[in-house]
Amino acid sequence: MEVRTHGLASERLVGRPLKVEPGYAEAELLTTEEMAVDEHGLVHGGFTFGLADYAAMLAVNEPTVVLGKAEVRFLKPVKAGDRLVARARIVDDLGRKKVVEAEVFRDGEPVFEGVFHCYVPERHVLERDG
Repeated sequence: MEVRTHGLASERLVGRPLKVEPGYAEAELLTTEEMAVDEHGLVHGGFTFGLADYAAMLAVNEPTVVLGKAEVRFLKPVKAGDRLVARARIVDDLGRKKVVEAEVFRDGEPVFEGVFHCYVPERHVLERDG
């Protein structure tokens, strides 16, 4: 399936699509030393969240999709050098609002889970009336 959203997303910062199907997507992120916040190599949670959010956007796969709200849990720490895979699935389709559950895994073990409330406005959120 063609990716119809977030076409300029950075593979290095938020990941790359692995699978995009109607209502479902997978994406991966290779974490780097640049993402670490300390000498132990702990990766900032924003990168894990960003990957899950990206997978949620891909599951919706509409050009104007945006995130309105998220409820998340960080389950395990992530270290620089880890390969993360996110899986996201639409669990409730309310027309312009989609509820997406996403999980992030490292070597098959969950490190993050969340529910993402996505919205599909008629126009891009940055477009204004003339």
